[in-house]
Amino acid sequence: MNNNSTRTDRIREILERELAPTHLEIHDDSARHAHHASAKALGQGGETHFNVAVTSARFDGLGRIARHRLVNTLLAPEFESGLHALSLVLEAEKSV
Repeated sequence: MNNNSTRTDRIREILERELAPTHLEIHDDSARHAHHASAKALGQGGETHFNVAVTSARFDGLGRIARHRLVNTLLAPEFESGLHALSLVLEAEKSV
């Protein structure tokens, strides 16, 4: 992965590679949170808050918490490098 890529690009690459989604939306919501003390403390200049929606067969048979844990594990390096908040809507291809 390109070191100059944006966090959005990195999140997209990880989720596409690991989840093969049929639907993927990533929205950088950092601007709405720039005034928060935590965002200022991170000094990242944005890319700290994201809304992500994924539909994937990888979620089939997994409950809501297991889906969230999976995505949070996949994106752990992003949390370690300044991702602060992640709002997730995770849907299976088949209903659980």
